[in-house]
Amino acid sequence: MFKQLSLLNQAQVNELKDIAEKSQFVDGKISNPHSKIKNNLQLHDVKGYEKSSQILLDALMSNPEFVDFALPEKIAPPLITRYRPGMNYGLHADSAIIPLPDGPIRSDLSCTVFLSDVSDCKGGALHVTQGEAGMRFKGTPGTAIAYPSYTLHEVEPVTEGERMVAITFIQSKIRDVMKRNLLYELNEVAALEGLNMRHENYTRLQAVQYNLMRRWME
Repeated sequence: MFKQLSLLNQAQVNELKDIAEKSQFVDGKISNPHSKIKNNLQLHDVKGYEKSSQILLDALMSNPEFVDFALPEKIAPPLITRYRPGMNYGLHADSAIIPLPDGPIRSDLSCTVFLSDVSDCKGGALHVTQGEAGMRFKGTPGTAIAYPSYTLHEVEPVTEGERMVAITFIQSKIRDVMKRNLLYELNEVAALEGLNMRHENYTRLQAVQYNLMRRWME
């Protein structure tokens, strides 16, 4: 259900940080004015947004692990956000429908791309809950975490320094998380063991994958 990714190289991280430094940021409530739990800043510069989101979209779609895990149909343009001391984002599930200029998408997966170094910030972990359990993510620059949008999650308060990340939402070709995970596992087995299989058995495994996708894709 969760996938940690090595997404960006250092040059891409540096370019995104440079864009952020040259761009205007505004109160994150501009995109959710009724929220009582959102307390952050988000990039608010047309050219900066277009350039940074394209870098991030290209990185996501050229990452085989992400594509195999998410089976993306549509991706919201990633948005750079900042958290400074005292800022946080309280416990919430992401909206099921994300409005975009080209039409809304359904959020099956959420993705956070880490841009600031963990030593630049105290606090600010992404806390994702599963029942009574929870996991905290605070990745190194260029790494990312993808997770189901329906999970309750929060950004814990930043106490020192600055947390800078990019966030996006993915509509998958396979809406159901269990079906999507089964396809991912089959793909992993095929990739890891395919060369060791007899050709006819590998062909049968591929046929199962393809036919499940035909049955489950929307």
